[in-house]
Amino acid sequence: MPAPLMQIQSTPDLPAAADVVVIGGGIVGCSTAYYLARKGVKVALIEKGRVGAEQSSRNWGWCRQQNRDARELPMATRSLDLWQAMAADIGEDPGFRRCGLLYLSDDAAEIEGWARWRDMARGMGVTTHMLDAAQAADRGRATGKSWKGGVFSPDDGIADPSRACPVIARGIIAAGGTVHQMCAARGLDVSGGRVSGVVTEHGTIATSAVVMAGGAWASSFCNQLGVAFPQASVRSSIMTVMPGVEGPDALHTGRVSLTRRGDGGYALAISGAARVDPTPQQIAHARHFLPMFAKRWRILRPGGMQGWRSGHETRAKWRLDAPTPMERMRILDPAPDRRALRRILSRAAQLIPAIANAPVQATWAGYIDSTPDGVPAIGETRLPGLVLAAGFSGHGFGIGPGAGEMIADMVTGAKPVLDPTAYHPARFAQGSWGKVSEF
Repeated sequence: MPAPLMQIQSTPDLPAAADVVVIGGGIVGCSTAYYLARKGVKVALIEKGRVGAEQSSRNWGWCRQQNRDARELPMATRSLDLWQAMAADIGEDPGFRRCGLLYLSDDAAEIEGWARWRDMARGMGVTTHMLDAAQAADRGRATGKSWKGGVFSPDDGIADPSRACPVIARGIIAAGGTVHQMCAARGLDVSGGRVSGVVTEHGTIATSAVVMAGGAWASSFCNQLGVAFPQASVRSSIMTVMPGVEGPDALHTGRVSLTRRGDGGYALAISGAARVDPTPQQIAHARHFLPMFAKRWRILRPGGMQGWRSGHETRAKWRLDAPTPMERMRILDPAPDRRALRRILSRAAQLIPAIANAPVQATWAGYIDSTPDGVPAIGETRLPGLVLAAGFSGHGFGIGPGAGEMIADMVTGAKPVLDPTAYHPARFAQGSWGKVSEF
C-alpha cells in the first residue's frame, strides 16, 4: 500500500520557459526548487506522480548527524538548521523537531565504532554522548533490559515524511515558483551542445538549466542522454503501529529500529535489511556495486521481478513523443517483503513489549537508490546545463534541505555554502570513488 502522504494542489499551467527546471518532487528536488525560488529564480518543479510519493515519504524520517559518512556530515549539520528554519519561513510545519537520536547495543565492537566516529565528528563540531551501561539502561528504560552501552546525539531529530515534501512544495509556490504533479519529464532538448529545454508529457519548457533529482529513476533518464551514472536500488520494507506505546522518539538497535510518527504511532524497520530485485540497470552496473554487496551480504537478500517490471531501472531508450516508463509507473509502490515485516514486528515486540498489543497501522516498501560508495552524486554532468542530484543511498531525507540549498547556489553561480567537490559524479568515471560508506 502507499505510505501515508499529505496531498497538495499543483500549479494550474505549465510555463513556456523557466530559468531552472527541477525534475523530481522528492525531498532533494523540492528543497532545490524551494531555495531557488527564494533567490528569486523562475523555477518549475516537475513530478511524474505526486510530490513526495516515492522514497521521500517511505523512510524513517531521521534527520541525523550521528554515524554519517564524513563527506556527508557538513551537509547534515547544515540541514538541521535549515529544517528548523523552514517551518517559520514557510508558515507551515514539516514535522521537524530536535528530539535526539538514541542508539543502544550489546556489541562491544559496534560501541567502539561509535566512539571512533564520535572522535572524528568532534573535530567537526558535532556533539555526541557515549553512554555507559547504566546510562544506556536509563535512556532505554522502555525496553526493560540492560545494555552494554550506546550513544545519544542530542542535536539530531526527526521530521514527518508524510508532510515534509508537500509542505516544502507549498513553500516553492509561495516564493514564486511553480509545481507540476502528474507531469512526467520525458527528456531534454539540446541546442549547440547544451540543454535548451525540458520535454514533458504536457509540453516543452524552455530552459538552460536542469536539475535531475529523480531518485531511483535518475540513471535511466541520464542514459537517454548518453550520460552514464552507476546507480542501483534495493527494496526496503517498513511498517507502522497505532499510537499508544510509550518509548523514545527515535531508537536504533542492531535488531530493529523505531521512530515516533507525527500521529504518535511508531514506524518500525530493520536497518539495512532489503531485497535486491534484479533489473537491467543492476546488471549493467554490477561491477561498480560488487564491493558494497560484498560488504552487506548478510543483510541483503535476493528479490523478485517486480523491480524489472517497474521500469525505473530500464536500459531501453524511449521516444519523447510517446508515453514513457515514468507515465506507466507514476509512483513506485513495490510490495513489501512479508517475511521481513513479520521479523520486524517480532523484534520490535521483543524490544518494547507493549508493541505486541499495538495494532498494525500500515505496511509498505520503497526503492532506495544508491551509488557505489553510498554518497550522493551531485554536480554538472558532461551535458552542459544538466546537474545531477541523485543516489542519496537511503540518507537523503535528513540532508535534503542542505543538498537543495547547495545545488541552488551551484546552479545560480553563487559560492556554495558547502563545498560540493566530494559529491561530484565524475568520481565514478574516474574510478576514484574510494571506499564504501561505513554508515
